[in-house]
Amino acid sequence: MLLLKVFAGLLGLVAMVLGAGALATLVITWRVEARHPPQGPFVPVPGGRLASIEAGPNPSTRGTVVLLHGASANASDPMEGIGRRLAADGFRVIAFDRPGSGWSDRLGGADMAEPAAQAHAIAAALARLGIGPAIVLGHSWSGALATALALDHPERVAGLVLAAPVAMPYPRMGTVPWYYRLALWPPMTWLLGHTVATPVALYYLPRAGGAVFRPQEAPPGYLDRSRATLVVRPGSIVANLQDLAGLPAALEAQAPRYAGLTVPTLVISGDADAAVPVNRQAVPLAAAIRDARLVLLPGIGHMLQYVAVDALVHEVERFADGITAREPVAP
Repeated sequence: MLLLKVFAGLLGLVAMVLGAGALATLVITWRVEARHPPQGPFVPVPGGRLASIEAGPNPSTRGTVVLLHGASANASDPMEGIGRRLAADGFRVIAFDRPGSGWSDRLGGADMAEPAAQAHAIAAALARLGIGPAIVLGHSWSGALATALALDHPERVAGLVLAAPVAMPYPRMGTVPWYYRLALWPPMTWLLGHTVATPVALYYLPRAGGAVFRPQEAPPGYLDRSRATLVVRPGSIVANLQDLAGLPAALEAQAPRYAGLTVPTLVISGDADAAVPVNRQAVPLAAAIRDARLVLLPGIGHMLQYVAVDALVHEVERFADGITAREPVAP
């Protein structure tokens, strides 16, 4: 009888915690979306629509740069870091929220976790906008997305700039913590996503946002400028976990094709990047892509689009001067 009472008490406590979490999730989601509404046009694509942010002249005599953000982020992250500088220098710049991130629809559920699937959606959006071939800049997770776009939709890509990229295979074991895998079990995904995941993610976000900049410091106001809190909403949390969990297998299939890439490619990373070590990603990636140019920035960490803006802008402009990025092409 005593054990039954203890068990009933524990269930009651769990129910109270989950109930409080559910209410907190509703309030946090409402406040985040009110603070960070969509900034640019939505682009219809098969299965839904992608959100975008645009800057710079249209048309541009310098060409178009397409920005693709990393994990746990959205289009504002690269746009506020480097995009507006490139726009001020005369480029047309368009940044997309990847499917399931920011204000973009997930489009295909868990199947949309593969870089190739997201590349198909980005290509459809570019075709809809009449953009291409363009310079495609992919940061971190989107190193895989940008290369997938060049592999499967070369007519949209004039050149690749892979910034602190994740695009080479890496071991599956240990890359995704056990609690991520538990959270992706469908019943648990729904339960956690609508109760405790959002308030917990919001609590840890400032710490995580600072850690990814090491050894540099995050610039003042970074979380607000980048609209980072959009990632704590239930749908975005699930999409982000799916993207991270599915990446190792996707790269095992994608990487053998890199030798066939023919577009001009710049791989640029900070040599002090602890999040994505260059000897595991940038260096072998540059070696795998024919004629790719590798630039390593001394002492710079993962967020080079904020902490090494001048160097990154210089390299992008030098890269753009060496290629022809004409637009539009027939959709």
